[in-house]
Amino acid sequence: MSGDLERVSADREQVASPGESRRARKAAKKKRGTWGIVIEIVIIAAAAFAIAMLVQAFLFKPFTIHQVSMRPTLEEGDRILINRVVYHFRDPKNGDVVVFDSPVVEGEDLVKRVVAVAGDRVAVNDGDLYVNGVAQEEAYLLEQDFAGEYPEIEVPEGQVFVMGDNRNNSGDSRSFGPIEVDRIIGCAFVIYWPIGHWGGV
Repeated sequence: MSGDLERVSADREQVASPGESRRARKAAKKKRGTWGIVIEIVIIAAAAFAIAMLVQAFLFKPFTIHQVSMRPTLEEGDRILINRVVYHFRDPKNGDVVVFDSPVVEGEDLVKRVVAVAGDRVAVNDGDLYVNGVAQEEAYLLEQDFAGEYPEIEVPEGQVFVMGDNRNNSGDSRSFGPIEVDRIIGCAFVIYWPIGHWGGV
């Protein structure tokens, strides 16, 4: 009799065993599935970060305006995007708004407008900018008449002459001379923040 009971108990264990095995497999599969999702999210986040870093390093870079020298075009606190590759395909031209390494303060970036390029003769007289002897019409200036004089010079090869749009409150090429094109980090092309200032530069 006891032998029969032992066989019945063993049979029950054998019957129960496949169900438990299925549950165990399900739990293991669920665990692997959860870890798979976590790993996938981590990989996607890492890839997105790497792409963002590459874009910033080689294509487009955000820049926050910390100066008032480009008012009213750029207000303090505006956030802009600069194109880092454009000057691999063309030279800087008059009117470009550029971000560049300061020739005066190491580690400081400045934003100004290119007003004359290599070979141009540039001067400031009686509140007007002259390029190649012609007074420039600059509707973007904060104040049309600005102080200061600058004797005519010819911009050397590989350099540009830069000035702020807020001429009466701008440290620019009038004080430190033309800058080397190699100092330019990129050309500003859009204001993306705040939303109220959104638009092209």
